[in-house]
Amino acid sequence: MHATLPRWRSALQVWRRNSLVWRRLMGPSLFINFGEPFLYMLGLGYGLGFFIGNSMDMPYLTFLASGILASAAMNIASFEAMYSVYTRMVPQRTYDAILAAPIEIQDILAGELLWCATKSVINGTAILIVASLLGAVHDWRAVFVIPVIFLIGLCFAGTALVMTAKAQGYDFFNYYVTLLITPMFVLSGVFYPVSSLPHWLQTVVQILPLAHAVDLLRPLVSGRPLSNAGLHLAVLVTYATVGYFIAAHLIRKRLLV
Repeated sequence: MHATLPRWRSALQVWRRNSLVWRRLMGPSLFINFGEPFLYMLGLGYGLGFFIGNSMDMPYLTFLASGILASAAMNIASFEAMYSVYTRMVPQRTYDAILAAPIEIQDILAGELLWCATKSVINGTAILIVASLLGAVHDWRAVFVIPVIFLIGLCFAGTALVMTAKAQGYDFFNYYVTLLITPMFVLSGVFYPVSSLPHWLQTVVQILPLAHAVDLLRPLVSGRPLSNAGLHLAVLVTYATVGYFIAAHLIRKRLLV
């Protein structure tokens, strides 16, 4: 039986390799990943916020900013774990070259998880700074947003890697985006409270990781009390861990068997 626990020194080598490549494309990458969330905050936060006023006893801009932080971490980690990882694994055959060194599949995927989460943190930090400048941040605990975003990145990278392991082309990812990413973005409390949904749909949403990510970040940004933190953290860790092990198994079968 193949080992599935990663060797973190090897995983960090994969992370470093990805970071060095990204540095050459840093400008366009930051612009694309940061631009859309910024427009949401500016346009909806001020425009729609003018009519809404407060939501859940906080300014709508604050409510929206915390949701955008969570959804941006989801999108960045998911797209990196799908499109970029698939590119490295299949067209570029980077994994074949890496496997020639004393590095194994589980090490590569652990490095990819760390890199996806790192990209979420890079972009999330930029969004948090802008949200602060716009007056959307109301508590010093917002500094803890950064490690939470890292965990959110791990969570969504883990699930997206499973899709990458099964993908036979880039079009395959449209199913994941349409059937999972977009519904989570719309339903998980980014733009309005989950409590406004029908009761049965609220139950469904609580299974989705983005709802737990939003519930962790919103109190940190707004200064409201944080409740059920253990549950929210457990959900995110479970998605990340299960996704990693499933993806490691599937990619090992794909590349080595």
